[in-house]
Amino acid sequence: MTSFPRAGFIRRLASLIYDALVVIAFAMLTTIVYLALVQGMVSIGWFTLEGHEDVTALIQATPALYYLRATLLVTVSVTFFAYFWTKSGQTIGMRAWRLKVQRNDGQLLSWPQAVARSLTAALGIGNLVVIVDRKHKRALQDLICKTEVVLLSKEENKKIYNSLDD
Repeated sequence: MTSFPRAGFIRRLASLIYDALVVIAFAMLTTIVYLALVQGMVSIGWFTLEGHEDVTALIQATPALYYLRATLLVTVSVTFFAYFWTKSGQTIGMRAWRLKVQRNDGQLLSWPQAVARSLTAALGIGNLVVIVDRKHKRALQDLICKTEVVLLSKEENKKIYNSLDD
């Protein structure tokens, strides 16, 4: 197994910006579907607008609907990262910046480990620890979940990408 250097803060941040755009798109789609479902429940009489201007106002004023929407959005975000990390170790943004997340032993993350890593990243803020940990370049989520983010060679990055077709 070839050893690659750990990734620094700037590459991690650039990758996170790419991935944030994708996650925002998924969040928008999730919200549209959720609004349609709640509108459907209003239409069949499971909920009433009860003086609320529209479905969005109803969701904001109804704790169960509000927290369900929040839970769905977190679930979509966590699932996005966990899926890619367990499949190839790379999200879309990580692929663009030649980064790969892996366990400290070089293996792909398990689903529980990927979910934990996503949640402990604290919306990317955990990456700030890399600035302080200059020697080892580990983020908060790496320390907690026993993972590392490495910078791949162009050849290795392409090899991982091509292996997804198998």
